[in-house]
Amino acid sequence: MNGYDVRLARLAAAHLPAGAELVWIDKPYPHAAVCAADLNGDRQPEIAAAYRANGENRLLVLHYRNGAWTEACQARGLGYGVSLFGALPVTRAGRPNLTVGWQLEGGYTKPSVYEWSQGGLRDAAPPDLFCNHMEAADMPGFRGTDGKAELALWTHVAGGAYRVDVVGWTNGAFAPARESYAHYYPGVARYHEALTRQDPGNAFYWYYLAEAHCRAGHPEPALASVRRALGCALPPSREEMLNLERGLLAMLEPDADSRAAGLYPASVKTVGGLRWGYIDGAGNMTVPPRFDDANDFQPNGLAVVAERGKYGVIDASANYVVKPVYDSVSDFSEGRATVIDADGFKLIDERGRVLTKRAYPFIAGMRDGRAMFYVTPEGNEGGASRYGYLDAQGAEIIPAQFAEAYDFEGGKALAKIADNEYALIDKDGKRLATYAYPYVGPPGDGLLAFRKEANGKYGYLDERGAIVIQPAYTSALPFRNGRAIVNTAEDFKDSYGIIDKQGRFIVQAGYNDIRDLGQDRFALGMAIDPEQPFIGSRYAIADRGGKRLTDFLYRDVGEFKNGLASAEDASETYFIDRSGKPAPGYPRVAGSGTLTMEPGGLIKAYVDSRLSYLRRDGRIAWKQNTVIPLRPPYAVKELKFMPNRDYLVYYPQVEGMADSAAERSVNEKLKTMSQVKPVPADEQLGYTYSGDFEVAFYKQQLLELELTGYNFPFGAAHGMPTKTYAIVDLTDGRMFALKDLFKPGSDYVKVLSDIVGKQIKEDPQYSYVFPDAYKGIAPDQPFYVTANALHPYFAPYDIAPYSAGFPTFTIPFTQVGQILDTNGPFWKAFHA
Repeated sequence: MNGYDVRLARLAAAHLPAGAELVWIDKPYPHAAVCAADLNGDRQPEIAAAYRANGENRLLVLHYRNGAWTEACQARGLGYGVSLFGALPVTRAGRPNLTVGWQLEGGYTKPSVYEWSQGGLRDAAPPDLFCNHMEAADMPGFRGTDGKAELALWTHVAGGAYRVDVVGWTNGAFAPARESYAHYYPGVARYHEALTRQDPGNAFYWYYLAEAHCRAGHPEPALASVRRALGCALPPSREEMLNLERGLLAMLEPDADSRAAGLYPASVKTVGGLRWGYIDGAGNMTVPPRFDDANDFQPNGLAVVAERGKYGVIDASANYVVKPVYDSVSDFSEGRATVIDADGFKLIDERGRVLTKRAYPFIAGMRDGRAMFYVTPEGNEGGASRYGYLDAQGAEIIPAQFAEAYDFEGGKALAKIADNEYALIDKDGKRLATYAYPYVGPPGDGLLAFRKEANGKYGYLDERGAIVIQPAYTSALPFRNGRAIVNTAEDFKDSYGIIDKQGRFIVQAGYNDIRDLGQDRFALGMAIDPEQPFIGSRYAIADRGGKRLTDFLYRDVGEFKNGLASAEDASETYFIDRSGKPAPGYPRVAGSGTLTMEPGGLIKAYVDSRLSYLRRDGRIAWKQNTVIPLRPPYAVKELKFMPNRDYLVYYPQVEGMADSAAERSVNEKLKTMSQVKPVPADEQLGYTYSGDFEVAFYKQQLLELELTGYNFPFGAAHGMPTKTYAIVDLTDGRMFALKDLFKPGSDYVKVLSDIVGKQIKEDPQYSYVFPDAYKGIAPDQPFYVTANALHPYFAPYDIAPYSAGFPTFTIPFTQVGQILDTNGPFWKAFHA
């Protein structure tokens, strides 16, 4: 725990009831569940803490009043512990929410996203939003980050398989965060590939592997997985699997009914930002890059895209099947998709017809002919939501009645009836079995993880409710194909192993990480530094029986698909085969990332944060451009600096200036500003650093480059972002400072300070600024310009909480016209 955390913890502990103790979180290092942030919008940070008293978790919020910290409110918590605790802007940028992952029985987590209301804290997360593992971060999308955190929810479905939903807050509810799919789902696919390697005869493993491949946009391995599932005994929803197979064939076999086959989303860097289109198998941009966002074509031949901030659905001719009028459109599942507009969630078919008769606060994806939904009591926003299910026509086939609910699979779903009461129901809502335990997880491979006691260990029940494996684990993942990954650690250092359905260890516990790679293969992870396990693992490949096939060679390994898995070592990314060795006849790419076989034989390479497509022999079919053309003769070239696996910078270099000496000087400054500096090559750094840039503004002779960076110390709660602007006159290479915009001798500092101070005081959007933190604008205040305005900004923590990001202000030039130096070189560079 760092010093700041210690002070917060001590202060919070001093206000706890007698006998109460702060809750501690084990990962990535032991620390108290305590944080400071402006939760109620009064411009002063509150202190929030989770504590345990009288056998239950509670929340305490303190605020500073009349020179002392006093209790602002309390709230009841859930479960027996906390896996995540912090202040992140989830429901809107610039305003932190208290975000908590409550640990429940059976290895499950209940995410809570608290907003401040008149009555104190209100959980904005629906009661059916739960998972087995939760991650929260402002995930990069196609246009970078949006200032709001997304949640990645891993929910155990059966055996070792998970349904993973990446969601973000849109229009008053959580919805699929499609922009972040490309960033997050490759890792999800790698995990599920491992499951099928463990138990190749389990149809459910192949089913969820196929689903993961589809979400990742990989139809070829998805098709192979579907066919494996159909060849197994008792495949889940055979009709659904056959429909999926037909859709995948339509994508992979180009014919009159499959115009979407062989189209791949591709991005182009422009002066106007990153734009997306689609290339064909030859690498030709057949759909011009006109979209803000473009997703993979789905098995039904449709793709979700965005224009002007709204989402719609196109066919392979780039014609809209669903016009871009929605805030979000999910992937299609069983011919249905959920959309979100100003009214809420609705269900549509593949022609865009709205099937539901009303909007709901939440609708999940269609699974096994049912889509889970919930409703909130009218006139009682703080009341408990109740869950039910819609059928494929949008009708409420099972009315809202459950406290919690899971998706259907194989004609069954788990629902929570009340505290200490769970039930397995059929597709009409009839109870098949009831379980009287404080926690029960959904069925997987015929078994359900459970806890006898609220704070006890995990074991497994069969579907009738008989205890098959006695509670013995500190966490227990779902069974898949006769195997489950369990954890026996009692402290912050994980100790993972693999058990069979009799509870016998196939792989003895003791690993820092274990991944099911599918096709009867596992990745066994040993900590790079046993004293700092959060730094990561090196992986060896093992078979279903626990036999190790390789040494600990890999820094990352993906799931197996058609006998191949993407893997990376210290220097390259490549395919390995089921022996765990590099697969012959496939390319190797320098850098860290993933390779994916695409329909038509192309290989998608997402390596070192850049996308490209390769041919089997390693030739490049397409890659994102590294030169951004400006007005001739000018251009901005992207160069890469990666001296260490954990240090990666993409930095700009200007081309086309008439004065070559000035150009060299500008480019040296840009390298320095981008943090291109000596970094040891072979040392294990104590942090990761990534840097990138974009053309923020270009007009006439003025080029403005935004240089961003992110330094993340291993084990820290979060990293530190940086942002600076290089504002260059392309005629002589001069880089402008703030003072250059104003007349010599003018008191621009006071004028700007007063304007910003007034905005902070009067504009509600700046309510997050700490009271008395703003002391005015500095003479060299960070800033950037646009065509009609000046934008001063502040770094995180300068005047506001970390969660506020870079507080930025807009000052129209018309507001400071009297002091602008309109005859100066800065102004004339873009107002000639």
